[in-house]
Amino acid sequence: MEGKETETANQEHSLKIGCHLSCAKGYAAMGREALALGANVFQFFSRNPRGSKAKSVSENDIQSLINILKENNFGKLLIHAPYTLNICSNDPSIKEITHKIISEDLRTLEKYLPGNLYNVHPGYRREQSLTEAINSAVVMLNDLIEGSQNTVFLLETMSGKGTEVGSTFEELRTIISEMNYPKNVGVCLDTCHVFAAGYDIINNLDSVLDEFDKIIGLSKLFAIRLNDSLTPFSSHKDRHAPLGKGCIGINAIERFINHNALRNLPFYLETPDNEGAHAEEIKLIKSLYR
Repeated sequence: MEGKETETANQEHSLKIGCHLSCAKGYAAMGREALALGANVFQFFSRNPRGSKAKSVSENDIQSLINILKENNFGKLLIHAPYTLNICSNDPSIKEITHKIISEDLRTLEKYLPGNLYNVHPGYRREQSLTEAINSAVVMLNDLIEGSQNTVFLLETMSGKGTEVGSTFEELRTIISEMNYPKNVGVCLDTCHVFAAGYDIINNLDSVLDEFDKIIGLSKLFAIRLNDSLTPFSSHKDRHAPLGKGCIGINAIERFINHNALRNLPFYLETPDNEGAHAEEIKLIKSLYR
């Protein structure tokens, strides 16, 4: 019996699972909420996801969160930039606000929460060619990302709707390969997005990961957004579903979290949180993790 309990404890110790939380009540409140949900990582927006206003930082509040993280063996936090940003844009006003917000966010993280992950959607090319859009992103990021920073800047895999950039591994590689400080840049893989983009993680997970490794490198994969998909394979639509209740299915999710190349990465749920669903999903993932 003791051996069984030790094995379970070791499994939960190595699994890093959490969900998206609101910082409306403060930073320490997120830490306490994560513990109540059974989580040991979590994601939150750096500021209003549809706007540009950032929450004021209380050093005491931040320190309280840091204490919670250390005392409870939390993994890295995933801080998500607002949806309104577009690092690929050639519109002067959009470029200005995007640069300003990312710069402010990175300074805040370096000062108060260093060593965590900052996640950004690559954005849209609009009327630009793909090459022009990627060049815009490269120029902006090289102006923002410093070699001395402790925050890892992540580009998220996207579903490929409209003129969205970042739905193929090749597009992400092209950006990362042009970085002045590539060690500070990586990828956050969203299971819903890659499935919708046409990567068959249900039937050919090994092949998808081999492709990722050959094109980008698995050493550049820092985080997993764990979501099911409301829409079918290669739909190019970004519609998240509760785990096991979408087109990916729980069997594929189980294989995914236990894959040797993925199992030690942090997993962050961004599924609908209806009536406390995140606590149940975290419990479910723990039960499936081997």
